[in-house]
Amino acid sequence: MGDRIVSSTITIDAPPSRVFSVLADPRRHPEIDGSGSVERMTDGPSRLRLGSQFGASMKLFGAPYRIRNTVVEFEEGTRIAWRHLGPHRWRYELELTPEGGTKVTETWDASYYPGPTGKWLDVAGFPERNRKGIEATLVNLKAAVEVEPAR
Repeated sequence: MGDRIVSSTITIDAPPSRVFSVLADPRRHPEIDGSGSVERMTDGPSRLRLGSQFGASMKLFGAPYRIRNTVVEFEEGTRIAWRHLGPHRWRYELELTPEGGTKVTETWDASYYPGPTGKWLDVAGFPERNRKGIEATLVNLKAAVEVEPAR
């Protein structure tokens, strides 16, 4: 069976609070998405917190669909994660670097699927597809945050 947890890390030249403000604003998700699947946000708050729900218009394998996400992990400035239909989670963890920047780790965590139930994820190629999307998203996040003026 393939990997149930896929992640990548990047360092951003900005404090965690600035990085987190982009991640916690669902309206910014289409801007930073590297997977090519997030088209636009359809509803939800302008600032996420634990339990927040937000909707997105998506496209996967050329097919459009809508999804509702729920924030299931939230620690201000250091961690945010959400899930939608399946029990898998999209998680961002932020850590202050000695230089004053932020080490950001994005993880697609499908370990919440029981036993062989998640095998279809491997068959559909999601681990590798998500690895590529995560790497591109982190580059986009870095670009979005580093060009913003400090507040």
